[in-house]
Amino acid sequence: VQLQASGGGLVQVGGSLRLSCVASGGTFRNYHMAWFRQAPGKERELVARISRGGSGAFYPDSVKHRFIISRDNAKNLVYLQMNSLKPEDSAVYYCAAATILTGRYDIRGQGTQVTVSS
Repeated sequence: VQLQASGGGLVQVGGSLRLSCVASGGTFRNYHMAWFRQAPGKERELVARISRGGSGAFYPDSVKHRFIISRDNAKNLVYLQMNSLKPEDSAVYYCAAATILTGRYDIRGQGTQVTVSS
């Protein structure tokens, strides 16, 4: 499966953005999906993941109650709604897929830059 993220941009503190990721070349509903981010000089960080059917989601404390992940299996899309953005949310965001077999998010697409200005 190939992944392509979009929707990033420049936003002020407290603002919102919605990222989208479209998948192609595979059976989308077979993959667990996640969003990661990486800022310069920092390690990659998981910000949200969602189960194949969309019924289960996980968020780390850093984004809990601010970010919402969702998916539309009919359209091969996964979304990340980001609210109450902070400067520390600035990073390159990219989506990733994990197969049932491995459970590892080792399928990644190109990222999209999110910059939160104060």
